[in-house]
Amino acid sequence: MKSSGKSFGVDRREFLAATGTGLLAASMPNVAKGGTSSALGALSKSATESAAQASPGSLRKIPIGVFDPVYEKLSLDEMLDRVSALGLEAMEIGTGGYPGTGHCPIDELLADAGKAKAWKKKFEGRGIHVATLSCHGNPVHPDDKHAAHDRESFRKTVLLAERLDVPVIVGFSGCPGGTPTDTQPNWITYRWPPEYAEMQDWQWKEKVVPYWKEAAKFAREHGVHRIALEMHPNFVVYNPRTLMKLREAVGEEIGANCDLSHLFWQGCDPVEVIHFLGKQKAVFHAHMKDTVLFPENVEKYGVLNFASQLADLPQASETFRAVGYGHGASLWKSVVKAYMDIGYEGILSIENEDPILPGSVGVERAAWVLKNVRSELLGS
Repeated sequence: MKSSGKSFGVDRREFLAATGTGLLAASMPNVAKGGTSSALGALSKSATESAAQASPGSLRKIPIGVFDPVYEKLSLDEMLDRVSALGLEAMEIGTGGYPGTGHCPIDELLADAGKAKAWKKKFEGRGIHVATLSCHGNPVHPDDKHAAHDRESFRKTVLLAERLDVPVIVGFSGCPGGTPTDTQPNWITYRWPPEYAEMQDWQWKEKVVPYWKEAAKFAREHGVHRIALEMHPNFVVYNPRTLMKLREAVGEEIGANCDLSHLFWQGCDPVEVIHFLGKQKAVFHAHMKDTVLFPENVEKYGVLNFASQLADLPQASETFRAVGYGHGASLWKSVVKAYMDIGYEGILSIENEDPILPGSVGVERAAWVLKNVRSELLGS
């Protein structure tokens, strides 16, 4: 997730772009081997059947869009020209937190309804729908200043969504410390030794659930009923089970931003995830981003092996790729079909953090794959 100038975190996109050469070298042996490992990257039986049973007459054409931080160096008009030229139909726009506000002067738009209307009209004039507003941050951070900054970003985003009639807000669940005196977040995924279970229970009871109950109530009061939380490492919601745990505690305003790139490396079957969450009416948004796993490194080091230093990149177990460059088009066809199957009402939002196909190049490649598999499914 791109970090704004005011962010308290590390900018992952800049890190990946800076280390792209090393990752390219690390990935080359795997191209010959077919990319991902058979255990984690294989197309499931259900995914194959889902693609094979497509019935074009009953399928909804899901709009394909893009998340705007990838165009951070372009002005709003330049970005819209670029997106329009690609034939994309929708956009996800950053309104604070890690994505920043580079294309959305949120304070101005909240202060002046006329400016907000004119801003939205720029998109509509090019046939682009503003589908979601994104304010990924950590609203339960143990640092009060950090938490307050991200809570305010969420509050403003809700108000702007109400003004612009945008139905979905995207973000992170956040992660608190493990005790009242901690100054940094503590991501706990394993409940032993017992003190870790105590800390995790405290996080959910005292910090996570109370905040999101309040946030969901505020959103509901302003006509926003879909808060799409990205299942992401280092936050308390990081897989479908933790998402549903929060939804059950807070209410139906909580749903998923289903970014499969964070689920591939956890061993999730993408079609199973979509169908599972779809049955709960809990899929509110979808990031389109792929992951490649390097089998020989997964076998030696496991999947919890994202490189943190340049010298470690040849030993990386996985990295992000553009759609179709971690898993084949047949799997992505099954993914799009699964979204159609569940009656998903959102967009397919391309988020490019590919270190080998950076920036707009990765967006173009992903858009090409998605448009082609969608056309095949619709028979057009």
